Amino acid sequence: MLENYLDILPEVADALANNQPVVALESTIISHGMPYPRNVETALIVEQTIRESGAVPATIAIIEGRLKVGLSHDQIEYLGKAGRKVTKVSRRDIPFLVAGKRDGATTVAATMILAQMAGIKVFATGGIGGVHRGAQETFDISADLQELANTDVAVVCAGAKSILDLALTREYLETQGVPVIGYQTDTLPAFYTRESEHSIDYRLDSAEDIALALKAKWEMGLNGGAVIANPIPEAYAMPVETITQVIEQALAEAEEQGIAGKESTPFLLARVCELTGGNSLDSNIQLVLNNARLGAAIAKSYCEI
Repeated sequence: MLENYLDILPEVADALANNQPVVALESTIISHGMPYPRNVETALIVEQTIRESGAVPATIAIIEGRLKVGLSHDQIEYLGKAGRKVTKVSRRDIPFLVAGKRDGATTVAATMILAQMAGIKVFATGGIGGVHRGAQETFDISADLQELANTDVAVVCAGAKSILDLALTREYLETQGVPVIGYQTDTLPAFYTRESEHSIDYRLDSAEDIALALKAKWEMGLNGGAVIANPIPEAYAMPVETITQVIEQALAEAEEQGIAGKESTPFLLARVCELTGGNSLDSNIQLVLNNARLGAAIAKSYCEI
């Protein structure tokens, strides 16, 4: 039945059929995360980084109503040029874009769903969504967290985006039984910074150890994903005081302008980029590349077990 909706790039399909490592990638970062042509350049560099690390990249999106697992260079260019004209897609949106033969850039949640459909176990991204600040009144909680509770895909990230309420995000993940694994770290990274005051569940220092834990989890029928928290490389980390001040300003501006819901994250990340003179964008790119390398190493180890 899935073949009526799902197109897997031949290179990706061959790798999956032959137990070769594949790493899923999202497409929201292309259409909504960066301006053109930087978005396309970054997407292609991330794919190349995964190849150089010994795995096959599978960038995921919806194009003309077809669920795409693995994109051609032309399709990545198309999404990059279209930018925010492409719908930002989470779980609820998928059937409507398919039925309407529309384009969609997949969030963490939607990328996990399509990755699981294709049989991909590892997904590398920048940072996961989470519980937004002020959620006690707004109930603004990313669908990423619920997807992590239910979908069997491990998400390699630099922690949750630092524009979020990290304490509440951490509590939500714990309640949903989602393990937070710190890769060579004892605390939860906070996207632009390597450390935070928040804990992780388990520290694991090798891709093999992470793959072994994932294999055990899923073979025992313990459904749901895992957060693999991988700190941003030290050379690209930003001072805590600087990024905290910038985020507070961006949050205040979003509130003044009435920006909320799924539009808040793109606005905040773009405003943080402006306020840091582009430094946060450079950091963002480097942490995605760092996560791509670790994702490839975990996928390789998983295939070798």
